[in-house]
Amino acid sequence: MASLPDTNYIFVFNYYKKAYGKKSINIALLYVCFLELSFVLVLGAFLKAFASQMKIGIMSNTKFGVLLSLIGLIIIFKNWMRYNGKKRNILNAKSKRHNTSIFLLWLLPAGCVAIALILLQVK
Repeated sequence: MASLPDTNYIFVFNYYKKAYGKKSINIALLYVCFLELSFVLVLGAFLKAFASQMKIGIMSNTKFGVLLSLIGLIIIFKNWMRYNGKKRNILNAKSKRHNTSIFLLWLLPAGCVAIALILLQVK
């Protein structure tokens, strides 16, 4: 069973492959990185809001930003190494064709970023 980023990567790759050809690889990689980064941002914002409500001074905003940047670089590098040609071919062969809206797939990370921005407003 493939994970959520794997199935979404293959769907986005196959959707844009018809129109953009080889550029669809970069579009799908960009989507998966954006999706995972938005999930990490929501989790981090939730934990930061929770800690501030509990009056726990864990880290400053600068340290929070640096930590998220480092995690972001790790995620980008991991996805770049993970979705090479061999992995993409294996996922494409194992994938089941789903009828999902591409609009909803792009709305998912945008919604996560919106939720994270709301959570970061908590004092």
